Formats: sequence, C-alpha cells, structure tokens
Amino acid sequence: MLKVLDLRGGATDLRSRLPRPDLAAEASVADVRAILAAVRSEGDEAVRRYTKRFDGAELSDLRVPHDELAAAAGRLDPGLLEALQAARDSIEAFHRWRVVQTGLYERNGIQVEHLELPVSRAGVYVPGGRARYPSSVLMTAIPPKVAGVGAVVVCSPPGPDGSVPDEILAAAHLAAVDELYQVGGAQAIAAMAFGTESIAAVDVIVGAGNRYVSLAKQEVLGVVGVPASFAGPSEVVVVADETTPVDCAAIDVIVQAEHGPDGLAWLVTWSETALTAINEAIGRFVADAPRRNEISATLASGGYAVLVDGPEQAMAVANEVAPEHLELCCADPERLVPLVANAGAVFLGPWSPASIGDYIAGPSHVLPTFRSARFASVLGVEDFVRRVHVIRADRAGLAAVAPHVAAIATAEGLFAHAESVSVPSRRPTAASTT
Repeated sequence: MLKVLDLRGGATDLRSRLPRPDLAAEASVADVRAILAAVRSEGDEAVRRYTKRFDGAELSDLRVPHDELAAAAGRLDPGLLEALQAARDSIEAFHRWRVVQTGLYERNGIQVEHLELPVSRAGVYVPGGRARYPSSVLMTAIPPKVAGVGAVVVCSPPGPDGSVPDEILAAAHLAAVDELYQVGGAQAIAAMAFGTESIAAVDVIVGAGNRYVSLAKQEVLGVVGVPASFAGPSEVVVVADETTPVDCAAIDVIVQAEHGPDGLAWLVTWSETALTAINEAIGRFVADAPRRNEISATLASGGYAVLVDGPEQAMAVANEVAPEHLELCCADPERLVPLVANAGAVFLGPWSPASIGDYIAGPSHVLPTFRSARFASVLGVEDFVRRVHVIRADRAGLAAVAPHVAAIATAEGLFAHAESVSVPSRRPTAASTT
C-alpha cells in the first residue's frame, strides 16, 4: 500500500513537502571510492576479489568467449529469441531515424562544417542480481553501434557459478557486442574507466544500475564520459482520475517497483475515490506478485499516493519529482502534455504502459532518474559522438568580420587575437606560393 500525502488546499512549496530518498549517502560514496581506488591500482586482482565478495563467483577469465554469445542464442526459447529480435529491430530502426545529420552552414563567407565523430570504445553496464535484463543489453548497446563506435564493451555481473545468463549473452549476440565481461558493480565501472590487464579502458560508460553503480559512474566522470543523467533505481509517477481503470493504474504503479529497492512508485490524483480504489488494488497485486519482496521494499521507502487539487497541481508535483517514467492515465491525457517540464519518458492513456517503452517502442529505456530529468535526457546516439566543427573562411569572409573580432579582442586585452585577423598579414608571401 502507498503512503498518502494530501497536498490539497493550494500547496505551493512542493519541494519541501515531497519526500525524496538520498541515494548518495556518505557510506555508499566511501564504499564506491574504495572500490574504484583498488581497481585502479590492482587491476584484475581487485576485480576478481570484489566479484567473489559481492557476486559469490570465483573467476579465472573475466571475458566471455565470443562464440558463447551465439551459442547462448541457440539455447533460448524460440519465442523469447523472436521477441528479442523484434525489440532489436525496433530499437535500431528508431535510432537510425534519430541520427543527427551532419552538414554545412555558411554565412558571410565563413563556412562551418558540422561533424559527428563517434568515440572509439563505449562501455555498457547491464545490471543483474535480482533479475535478468536482456532488454538492457539491446537498449544500451544498439545506440553506440548505430553511432559507429569502434568497439562496444558490455559488463554484467555473474551468478555464483561464475557465468552470465544465456538471455544476456544472446542479446549481446543480437546487438553485435564486441566484448562481454562477467563483471558487475562498481568494480566493473572502475575497470572500464581505468582499464585493467583484461579490460581495456573505454571512452564513455552508459547503463543503469544500483546506487553503487550509479555513484561509481559519477565518480569516474572526467576520466571517461558519462551522460549527465543519473541512471539509477527505477521510478514511475502515474497520474490518474476517476475515469482511470483501477487495475490498470495499480499495476502500472508497481511495475517499476519490481526492480527492487531505492526506486519511486507514485500515484498522483485529484480523486479521493480513485486514490482509495487504486491503493487497495495495489495491495492485492503485491500480495500475489512473484516479486513481492522487491515491490514491497520499493513501496516501503518510495511508494506514495498524492492527493492534489486538480490536473495542474498534479503536473506540478510530477515536474518536481522529475520521474524516469511519467504515465498520464487520466481523461484526455493529451491536454496535459504541454504541462510536462521534467520527465524521462511520457506515456499517454491506458493503452501506453511504461513497459512498452521498457522493451519495444524504440527509444532507449535508459532514462534519467533521481531528478536528473531536470537537465538530462534519454540515452541516444548523440551520447556516443563528439561534435566537431570545421571552420573555413576566404579572404572576403575574413575581411568582413575582422573589425568585429579585433574590437572584441582589444576590449578583452588580447592584442594578438586582434592582430591575427589582420588581412594584410594573411597575404601569401612569394616563398609560400612556390
């Protein structure tokens, strides 16, 4: 059951009245920093030690042989393999449509060519532990492939037997992953960032994970590129009213809670009747859910039912939370879309549950969490390229802008900058033309 917050009566100071878990507790940060430092100095030895400590697996080789990926695909249930292939095709098609186009901009004799240059190596983290996430392999490995990245490297935690599940291996095969390592946790982030004897360093690290993985990515930012979003524990805000199918809203509130603790599962409504009915339905679903322990843990720390005055205040609450997933399951959800300011992804109406975005709609399901949707976006092709501009000017173009450059440079006291645009000094000499 969700804890009820009543914000009716014109509440305006939402930030102080809305709870928010602290994922970056000092103990967690200290633990992560210790792991990063150990892997940076000890390499594979530290990775193996932490893998035994956290995953219960003793490893000889960190890398999974490439032919084992294809073999795993052959062992999958045919229905699952077909579904993964459909998801791969959908994800790839969307990201090929999203590719940023290069081109040439020209104004007043100056040309600027816009280039998108892919990084050489991209690191992908695929979580494990409480569940298996072949969808995360597809959602994180396909965008860099579409971007033209030279090598896509996946790290995923092994089970106690020292192996990665077939579902993960098969998805890596379908996504044409170049390297896969059976390493998880903060130690995987450290290995990809700093490099070890077995794992060569990457240029960018992406992918969701638990608090330790998310904090580790923030700690290595600057050593490698990390998207601005905080891709941590899963979140959902469901906006509902008296027209919303009760079971639909209830199941959508708890869907993201299946991932385990530290996430958010919120219901926001202006209907007391809907709140009561949906909350009761949530209780019934949780009681019968196969993953009720994970769901209950999330609801205990981050499950809330918020009662508001109306749709506008509901959207104000949602924007303050800035959730990973925002479901507008009320009457005429389209009218609320212009009010969306902060969300990772938005789903409209009872026929658009967040789960279609998790698996097959096309955009990546790696979305900003922990309020980072205020400034960050969904993972995409653009996270794996560098924007480079090639600038060309002819003599007339330089002459046209030289007075402006010189005036600004002189005002800043940068006299060499001013002199550098002097047209006479740019004339070819006799020596330079021979």
